[in-house]
Amino acid sequence: MTWYWFPDNTVLCNFAAVSRLRLLEEILRGRGRWVEAIEAEASKSKAVFPELNTVAQDGWLGEPIEIKNLNESRQVEQVRRAVFGGSLHKPTQHLGEAQTCHVILNWPQFRGSFWITDDRDAGEYARRQGITTRDTMDLFCEAIVEGLCTTDEGFKLLHEMVRLGRHLRLPNRPADLR
Repeated sequence: MTWYWFPDNTVLCNFAAVSRLRLLEEILRGRGRWVEAIEAEASKSKAVFPELNTVAQDGWLGEPIEIKNLNESRQVEQVRRAVFGGSLHKPTQHLGEAQTCHVILNWPQFRGSFWITDDRDAGEYARRQGITTRDTMDLFCEAIVEGLCTTDEGFKLLHEMVRLGRHLRLPNRPADLR
């Protein structure tokens, strides 16, 4: 069984902020996937992070997963509003989180997959549902183990992301990434 890794738009933007989307692609090692709402969020985010243009073009997250079934769409909408606080006036607010959780929980081919998000509340909800969650810092730990970057480089990049206005968990020292 293949376990896929679903990065949230926050994670894509974190790596784009420091011009390291190729590193994210390497960390995912062909396991990356996304739902249509995350692809749409990334498309909007390319106004701030033009490098996000390459994600869809290069195809390393695959084709966006679409939820076409009306009943499933209703379930996603219920979670989006009741759990994540989405509103009627902002129909795409938290849609990516709700779609991703739905797909991982309900589609057999994605059951057991990981969700990567830096949204703490969303991550806590996912963990309570039994979804394995990771965040940007966890991805750097993975990159270090895989030899894709050094602990010093990972530490500097994470702190640079925060300096650039991104919100994520930070290590206190490089050794915390091992």
